Amino acid sequence: MGKPFKIKLQLIVMNFLQFAVWGAYLTSQGRYLGSIGFEERIGWFYSVQGIVSIFMPSIICIMADKWIQAQKMLGICHFIAGAAMIATGYYGYVSGDAAQFSILFSLYTLSVAFYMPTLSLSYSVAYSGLEKNGMDTIKDFPPIRVWGTVGFICTMWTVDLLGFQANSSQYFVSGALGLVLGFYAFSLPSCEIKRGEKRTFAEQMGLKAFSLFKDRRMAIFFIFSMLLGVALQITNSFANPFLGDFENIPQFAQTFGVKHSNMLISLSQISETLCILLIPFCLRKWGIKRVMLIAMFAWVLRFALFAIGDPGTGVWMIILSMIVYGVAFDFFNISGSLFVNQNTDASIKNSAQGLFTLMTNGIGAAVGTISAQWVVNKLVNSRKVLVDGVVNWSDVMKGWTEAWWVFAFYALAVAILFALLFRYKHQN
Repeated sequence: MGKPFKIKLQLIVMNFLQFAVWGAYLTSQGRYLGSIGFEERIGWFYSVQGIVSIFMPSIICIMADKWIQAQKMLGICHFIAGAAMIATGYYGYVSGDAAQFSILFSLYTLSVAFYMPTLSLSYSVAYSGLEKNGMDTIKDFPPIRVWGTVGFICTMWTVDLLGFQANSSQYFVSGALGLVLGFYAFSLPSCEIKRGEKRTFAEQMGLKAFSLFKDRRMAIFFIFSMLLGVALQITNSFANPFLGDFENIPQFAQTFGVKHSNMLISLSQISETLCILLIPFCLRKWGIKRVMLIAMFAWVLRFALFAIGDPGTGVWMIILSMIVYGVAFDFFNISGSLFVNQNTDASIKNSAQGLFTLMTNGIGAAVGTISAQWVVNKLVNSRKVLVDGVVNWSDVMKGWTEAWWVFAFYALAVAILFALLFRYKHQN
């Protein structure tokens, strides 16, 4: 077995577990939270991922740049996150419908506070391992990263088939996998720490990554990464509750999309596995601007298809929306990460990845999910009122249609502005 093959295999296992941890609950916990009376607070569970990403990835990645090797920091973070997630599941299990928001939310927040930095760390570990062994990150990383999506799908299906979508057992699955990855991370390829040279305070604290904003092109890139990051968690937060509400309409109650919504949603991740493999070709042929624009318009189509689809005769539109998601997510998230890696100095690569996570999964996702929760509360949950002892579920579903159109028009506005403001001349 050659060393390059061994490195790739190690990174494949890392990516599989990294995203399997997330897939166990990310698309299904909204269904569980709604079942225990937290339907108006679902957005907070998703927004806190963004809130902690405002500071935690930067802090953790700075430590990985300066003091603790990235692969070891990856393991430490997963140990803490996994233990906290198991505690979240245990509290939800013993409390049932009497679970208190403050306790469940606090335990969950502790877990994601240490999980979110691992997204950047896993990229840094992968890029470091590939580059040290003379491999091309643009060519060799996407086929490795695709196994992360496979891991995400596997835990989505596991949670669905075991009947964990509407209960806290999904957190046990996530936490257990996190502990496994915590141990495994210490066997990953070693990452370098920059020591010895004289550095300014800003360099010591990893703040040098923010100097990237002095470059107009990079500043605009990061700002629009934040604006598009607003869309990242909207369907993860509300797609499952949206499909779940169709259960209250007789003609849709027994459809596959309602009964096994997590499996239907997993088509999004299956699409990812194919789209990731297109990234090297698309980046080389069209460059980052066109690839990002493709992603932005894919988000428009993603939301629009939710607006006009249903799990009955309109299920083909929901399926098409899931297929589109692969382009929407990968052409933005993976391509953006590769762009940052190629356009930053080696001394701040970890911090720059942390900054990218801050703008997308941090500020963008936090603002996006809080805003999306407000829209859903205003247009959907406000209609879940008893009139003569009955909720008008047809009216509720009209509210969902209106909400999805709001999200679609937002993504369209971002795409148009990005096309006008981001200057980038691609050379094949």
